[in-house]
Amino acid sequence: MTNFLEANIEAEEQSSKWGAFSKVYRIRHRNNVRKWLIGVLVVLIIVMFLPWTQNIRAKGTVTTLRQEQRPQEVNTIIAGRVVKWNVKEGDFVKEGDTILQLGEVKVDYFDPELLQRTQQQIVAKQQSIEGYKGKANTAETQAKALAMARDLKLQSLDNKLLQQQLKVTSDSTDLIAVDNELSVYKRQIAAAQLMLDSGSISLVDFEKRKVGYQNGLAKRVSSENKLMQSRQELIALRIEKNSTVQEYTDKISKAEGDRFSSLSSVASTEADVAKLQNVYASYDIRNQLYYIKAPQSGQITKARKAGLGEMVKEGEMVVEIVPNHVQYAVEMFVEPMDLPLIDLGQKVRFVFDGFPAIVFSGWPSSSYGTFGGKVAAVETSVSYNGKFRVLVTEDPDEKKWPELLRMGGGASGIALLKDVPIYYELWRNINGFPPEFYKPSTEKGYAAKKEK
Repeated sequence: MTNFLEANIEAEEQSSKWGAFSKVYRIRHRNNVRKWLIGVLVVLIIVMFLPWTQNIRAKGTVTTLRQEQRPQEVNTIIAGRVVKWNVKEGDFVKEGDTILQLGEVKVDYFDPELLQRTQQQIVAKQQSIEGYKGKANTAETQAKALAMARDLKLQSLDNKLLQQQLKVTSDSTDLIAVDNELSVYKRQIAAAQLMLDSGSISLVDFEKRKVGYQNGLAKRVSSENKLMQSRQELIALRIEKNSTVQEYTDKISKAEGDRFSSLSSVASTEADVAKLQNVYASYDIRNQLYYIKAPQSGQITKARKAGLGEMVKEGEMVVEIVPNHVQYAVEMFVEPMDLPLIDLGQKVRFVFDGFPAIVFSGWPSSSYGTFGGKVAAVETSVSYNGKFRVLVTEDPDEKKWPELLRMGGGASGIALLKDVPIYYELWRNINGFPPEFYKPSTEKGYAAKKEK
């Protein structure tokens, strides 16, 4: 031990013929830590000036841009019971294919000949309409005939009135003539009285003139009675004319009333026919609703009923259809503080669940397995989770999204922002500053494309 401690290792190494002696004791070894340190510092300085793409990360799910391409419920419009299933879960159907057949459960629709009986009611009502129309036409013809008879009757009464007026005029003239004659008789008898008193004529002559005067008085009374009778007949004819007008007016009004009553019955029956036709159409459509058909092509999923004879309610979901041909999109939810950095047409990179990828968030061009997208819509109202919803569609300038992509799958989105040096990005994160706000260069072109 003492000899070993006092030994001169360097002298021994020079005089030794074995190379292992120098390797074991590493007498001439030189340390390279300085070189490595300088090299690392140089590399770090170079890296600090490399470009770095600022980005915003957000989780999302695969969906579609259009509502009609998303999974939709197939509901039954009417209540019923399951009679027959034509598909099973997982089957692919085309638009119009029958999915399920239902049976009736309401007593009002149990009659198997319900449509035929309703059609018979419609035919009977239509025949009733024709009968009412015929009755209305008959009443109209009757009213016209009564109007013609009234006119003829009035013409006849007018002729009688004219004749009676002429008779009254004639009787008046006769009465005037009798009055004139009576005046003559009166003067003659006065003269005869003077002549009798003076003895110029005999009593016989005076009596003759007195008899003539008495006859004149009688004739005048007869003429007056005749004139009064003619006037009474004239008044009676006028009353008869008014009575005739009233009588025919009453008959014509009754005929018109029957006509309008028939027309009202026609309108009421036509309303009944329209109502029955509506009921018939409803029954016909209800018969078609027993067969639930696929609204679009797709895959059947989530069947809610099993077996036969089960009851379904109105509006209840039966199955769900996932459309075949969809335009995929990704809905992302971004934080409110990152919303001002999102704009239409902005580039986004995605990593879809189930598809391997190597991601360098700061160097998107160096990443592998990511897919490109463009922001298509940014909602202005906050969602249920306190974030804002953003819809991103496939970027036509990038490679296509995977064909095996399915709705509901997860996606990690990286919204690409401005290119900055790495040292700036480190400085920004250390100070807690937000990323750079900018407008994407493709915004105008994207907006023009949307308008087109």
